[in-house]
Amino acid sequence: MAVLVTGLTTGAVLVPSTATADVNSAQASVAQLQQRLAADGVKIQQLVEQYDQALAQQQVATQHVQQAEAHLAADQQAENKAMAVLRSIALSTYLSDAQDSSNLAIFSSGDATSIVAQQEYTHIANTGLRNAVDTVTIDARNTAASEVALKAAQQQAQALVSQLAAAQAAAQAAMNQDDALLASAKSNLAAALAQQQAAQLAAERAREAALAAAQAAAQTAAAHPPPVNFHPSPGSYANPLRSVNGLNPERIDQGVDYSGYGPVYAVGDGTVISTTNGGWPGGTFIAYKLTDGPAAGLVAYAAEDLEPTVSVGQTVTAATVIGTMYEGPDGMETGWADPSGDGMTMARDYGQFNGNNSTAFGANFSRMLASLGAPPGVLETNPPTGNLPPNWPTW
Repeated sequence: MAVLVTGLTTGAVLVPSTATADVNSAQASVAQLQQRLAADGVKIQQLVEQYDQALAQQQVATQHVQQAEAHLAADQQAENKAMAVLRSIALSTYLSDAQDSSNLAIFSSGDATSIVAQQEYTHIANTGLRNAVDTVTIDARNTAASEVALKAAQQQAQALVSQLAAAQAAAQAAMNQDDALLASAKSNLAAALAQQQAAQLAAERAREAALAAAQAAAQTAAAHPPPVNFHPSPGSYANPLRSVNGLNPERIDQGVDYSGYGPVYAVGDGTVISTTNGGWPGGTFIAYKLTDGPAAGLVAYAAEDLEPTVSVGQTVTAATVIGTMYEGPDGMETGWADPSGDGMTMARDYGQFNGNNSTAFGANFSRMLASLGAPPGVLETNPPTGNLPPNWPTW
């Protein structure tokens, strides 16, 4: 029985050797080695099963050889006993016949008839003796032949056991080598992950530092706003975002979203009725009631990433900075607010906003800003959801 051992992997795998290795490459190396170890484990299990079967076959062959040797020894003893018994019987017969005068005469007479009878008697006795001995001898030869065949099977089984033991040792050595490679790959992966995390942390800190610097710059700009050659007349409206740096219009929802940093002005003459509200991102909700112009009596708001620079009850004009916009995670939203200044919007009051759509109130405020020179927002849904109340100003 021959055993062919294939598929065992002993070659090295290219694994990252330094902490600068790419994380994806290190993870791929670990996965490859784990697959190889699983395959080697299956093959070792198969070899163990084959080894156990061969060992059992060897034990059976050894038992058969021992039985054949015992049988051969018994046959040889039987042959010796048979020879002795047959010789004893022949001698007894001969002696008994010698006492019988008629039989003895056969051996003592010298005539031709006596000689023939004597020869016949001797032939019969010798033939019976040879037949009995030959039977035992043949059995002994057959047993010896079986012993030779069984010893050959025993040797073959021993060779198979040795071959399987060597194959099992080679497979285990390959698996041990892959274990060492896997440990190295995992170490390199851990180093690469640590370096990646360190780089991410450094990048995050850099972003935080840049954001802090931008906020500081915005606060400085708000404290010392650049001179603006703008003198709105009473009752007129002006672009409230005219001094925002990096101004970028975003979606229209309850109001209009923008990103950027710098001072934000009131749209026109009015009175501040709110500056904060915990329900809004950043906690800022600056609401002021317009007292003049086409929207007199309506309440405008600016919320989210703003630092208020006004207080409740303060009178404002289109030249008043109501807050400083900073580069936060949410940007700024501006639009029409509930007249109470409680943080609700007109779009909410009229049930127009579901969390991901443009509203009629937001689109109206965007058109007003566009009429004043600000960039309009971007519609999420067109047409916007809902309708404006009767007599609502249009732009």
